[in-house]
Parts: sequence; structure tokens; C-alpha cells
Amino acid sequence: MHARAAAALTTALLGTAALLLPATDVRAVEDGTPPTVIAHRGGSAHAPENTLAAVDKAARLGAVWVENDVQRTKDGELVVLHDDSLQRTTDVEQVFPGRAPWKVKDFTAAEIARLDAGSWFGAAYAGARVPTLEQYVHRVDLHHQKLLLELKNPELYPGIERETLKLLANEGWLDRKHRGRLVVQSFSAASLRTVHDLEPAVRTGFLGTPSLADLHTYASFTDQINPSYTTVSTAYVSAVHAFTGPHGKPLEVSTWTVNTAEAARRVAGYGVDGIITDKPDVVRDALSG
Repeated sequence: MHARAAAALTTALLGTAALLLPATDVRAVEDGTPPTVIAHRGGSAHAPENTLAAVDKAARLGAVWVENDVQRTKDGELVVLHDDSLQRTTDVEQVFPGRAPWKVKDFTAAEIARLDAGSWFGAAYAGARVPTLEQYVHRVDLHHQKLLLELKNPELYPGIERETLKLLANEGWLDRKHRGRLVVQSFSAASLRTVHDLEPAVRTGFLGTPSLADLHTYASFTDQINPSYTTVSTAYVSAVHAFTGPHGKPLEVSTWTVNTAEAARRVAGYGVDGIITDKPDVVRDALSG
């Protein structure tokens, strides 16, 4: 274990006192940089999540980073959708009434392309479609944004890591220009290990809050630890920062899903590197204020 990591781990384990430290802007004290604001599923408080309209809205709100989710259709197309079912965010029940439970993996790309993915959010977005990953990365690139891409439910889609990386490579997202604008994340450590093994230059992020004792294992294949904001503290963030990731830099922390000014200021005080939010405007204003 790195000496700094050992020291941080020791400090963090010295009882609950360290966890009760008042929130101070640790990161700002260290380097003067506020946390990066990451638009969760695009500007999803203002437009239907994961649609191209949500990417456009995030861009208008000034969000440099956008987060999204990738899954795979029955015929092998990569599409951008959070749930493994189409039911919540499309009109699939009306278009295909006899095909419950309407899982993404049971529909072809052509069938999914027929669905309305916007009306559930508001009439102004009627006719919005579930984008393919190819369409999505084109739109992100158009806005000169950066991409936090989650491999959603990879256990449902064997081989999705290789397929996603292939598509990203074909669209130019693995070249030197784009690599600094891309992080692939997942709740699955095994999936991230696969990504790291296939494309060691690609940065990765683990979604969750690993124990302090296990952080050294994650540091071998991931560049970020991205926990729920309800599970982080100054001590935990400091312990993560003390480890060096596979690209020779300290591990980073981006926390989710922060949608109030109060929570944004609190986690910024913990020293996090990024804040994932449905409301990038609210978080941006909270941090600037």
C-alpha cells in the first residue's frame, strides 16, 4: 500500500471522530478548484432523461460533463436508457401491449426506435426517441462535452464492454483527443476490470462505496470511486484521494445524485471532485455562490 494511503486508512479507522469533522471546502483549500458539475442522464430535471434533448439542455445550462447509461437490444444495438425495462420512460405498453415486462434486451433496435421517449415527461418532448449510443456520442461531441458513460446491468449483456469500446473507437472517442473527455463507470467491478484490461488507457469509475480496507484493490483498475452522496464524508474522500490509480494520479470521487444547493455545498465541503446531478443549474449556482 502507498504510504499516503496507509496513513489515510489509519486516520479514517480511528473511530467516529474523523467522520464527524465539520464540512470544509477541502478540495478548494488544496487546489482552488470547485467540484466538476456532471449532468445526470443529461439535463434530466428539465428534459426527458437520456434523450438527445437532455444532452442539448445540459449544454444550454453550461454542463461540460454529461452522464448516461448504455444497454443492448435483442439484435445487438447499443442504446442509451437507464432502466432495463422500456416501461417507465416510453410508450412501449401502448405500442407493444402484449410483450410485458418490456425489457430492452427483448426488443430490436427498430422496435425501440418506434417508441416515444418524451411524452411521459411533457408534451413539448412528444416524439423524442431512445437514442443509440452512436447518436448520443455524436451529440455530446457536437457540444464539445465530456462523457461519463455507465455500463448499465452488464450482467444482462455478456460482452457489452468490448462492444461499447469498439463503438467508441469507431466514433473516435478512444483517440488521444477524446480520452481525457471520457470515463466509463459501472456498479460492476468485474465489468470495469474487463474495460481496463481491454483498453488500459480508458479511465474508469466504480459506482459505490467500497470499504476502506478494499480501496487498494479498486485502485488497480479504476480511476474514480463514485458513491451515493448519502454515504460520503470528509474522512472517506480523503482516504480515497490517498490512493494512486492505474494512470498514476490520485483516485477521484464523483458523488450522486445531488439535487439541492444544501447537499451540493455539503459534499463540496467533503472535497469531492465531481457532483452528479439532475439539476446542473442548481448545483452550479450553489457552488459559485
